[in-house]
Amino acid sequence: MRRSTAIAAAFIAALALGTTGAQAQGTLRIGMTSVDVPTTGGIPNNGGEGYRFLGFPAYDALVNWELKEKQDDIANVRPGLAESWSSDPKDRTKWVFKLRQGVKFHDGSPFNADAVMFNMRRVFDEKAPEYDAPAAPIVKSQLSMVDRWEKIDDMTVAIYTKTPFAYFPYMITRLLIVSPTQYEKAGKNWVEFGKTPSGTGPFKIVKVTQRVSAELAKNPDYWDKDRVPKLDRMILYPMPEPTTRLAALRSGQVDWIEVPPPDAIQSLKQAGFEINLKPYPHTWPYVFNTVNPKSPFFDKRVRQAMNYAVDRQALVQLLNGTAKPAAGLYPPESPYFGKPANRYSYDPEKAKALLKEAGYGPGKPVKAKIMVSTAGSGQMLPLPMNELIQQMVKPLGIDLDFEVVEWGTMLVAVRSTPDSPPSMGVDAINISLGFADPSTMYRYYHSDSKSPTNWNWAHFGNAKVDELLMAAQTEFDVEKQLDLLAKAHAIIVDEAPWLFIVHDLNPRAMSKKVQGFSPAQSWSQDFTTISMAK
Repeated sequence: MRRSTAIAAAFIAALALGTTGAQAQGTLRIGMTSVDVPTTGGIPNNGGEGYRFLGFPAYDALVNWELKEKQDDIANVRPGLAESWSSDPKDRTKWVFKLRQGVKFHDGSPFNADAVMFNMRRVFDEKAPEYDAPAAPIVKSQLSMVDRWEKIDDMTVAIYTKTPFAYFPYMITRLLIVSPTQYEKAGKNWVEFGKTPSGTGPFKIVKVTQRVSAELAKNPDYWDKDRVPKLDRMILYPMPEPTTRLAALRSGQVDWIEVPPPDAIQSLKQAGFEINLKPYPHTWPYVFNTVNPKSPFFDKRVRQAMNYAVDRQALVQLLNGTAKPAAGLYPPESPYFGKPANRYSYDPEKAKALLKEAGYGPGKPVKAKIMVSTAGSGQMLPLPMNELIQQMVKPLGIDLDFEVVEWGTMLVAVRSTPDSPPSMGVDAINISLGFADPSTMYRYYHSDSKSPTNWNWAHFGNAKVDELLMAAQTEFDVEKQLDLLAKAHAIIVDEAPWLFIVHDLNPRAMSKKVQGFSPAQSWSQDFTTISMAK
């Protein structure tokens, strides 16, 4: 608590110094939810928020997210540093990328196939001198299907997957391309590179003050002339405390905050601030430990009971309507939802019956420890929300205890095995996760995707789910792929490897001086369209 207070004081002091000149310079100032400035070297930590603010604005991938079109649907992909890509019909594990001509990094060096090879080695080749051991797992866990890569010519590369992977273009968005030349200038040291980073994105990272702020400047030479920023600068402040973010917005020290306190939304509207809500591919579950027989969630009946024990509408009310109830990884209106036998809603009697069937009752409550974060990307208000869940399930015979950690600690835990020290012996992890692309269910639920290789921390396994997900992964017909995924999701809902709680509506509050922002249904956003009114 003392450290949080000190950090908040540092934020306010830094903001006060920069407030006067910022508005006159076309500068957008944003209060993030993260505890610290996300890492700036092209593999941001801090989850989706790290990529949103210090990933995609400063860097490009071979394939980028399309954040300007189809705003009423989940964001799709568009050409980035690759002008085009294709899967070889004779070898579906081979993806060929034709690279964009004439692109330069922020340091002036050219982008080419050698740069792609360098970035592949940074993440996947543990014997390479440029291998980035601390950061590589962030990307590797998302791209575990990558097998090898090759340079075909100066502007063409091939990347091979271990098996046919129909939605690989969605996955390669995670690999942001950095400058090999700047890495050399930084003494071949990734920490030093993060102090003077170089990508190809519409913004340049020009100043980083740890625990205080990161500053980005317009890249007037950006290769996509339709996306040259209108802003001169963007300054990002980590503010994990909702009240700190609120005070900074009200006082005019920032122009935009992520996740305003729900109980302040109405007063912010009355004061003339804009409140932005938009569905996006987000879910906020408990990921259960399904592999340890000593965990109560080893038993499917207990997992299902938890899903009937939670009053999701009460949580939505707590959040002042800035979320909606979840009944699976996908919302019921999604074509991926399928037809599960269980449609979870608040049904305490059904929860008690399932617990009784599993051997629990008034004299033998379920006891479980849940890892909970203090804040974080997509985490909404994790402590008040978990306290409410704790209160609502206790009368049903479920005693929850919490292991409260910082967001970065949780991200390490969820990429580790349930029995490893980073997981701290918990029975579940409460973490915000996304479903931005069709590969999502494979990452979270396939037997071959168990942590630490990928994101299946639950170590959930189901033979039929594995069969359907593998079939979908190798199916290049989109309609057939959708049918397979919907069938898999229905089984997943019924097996309940997660407690499906709510989907966030991505609330933001901003000054009316912020002009031209059009939110995409994505964890990322396009800041190039924004300007600041005087």
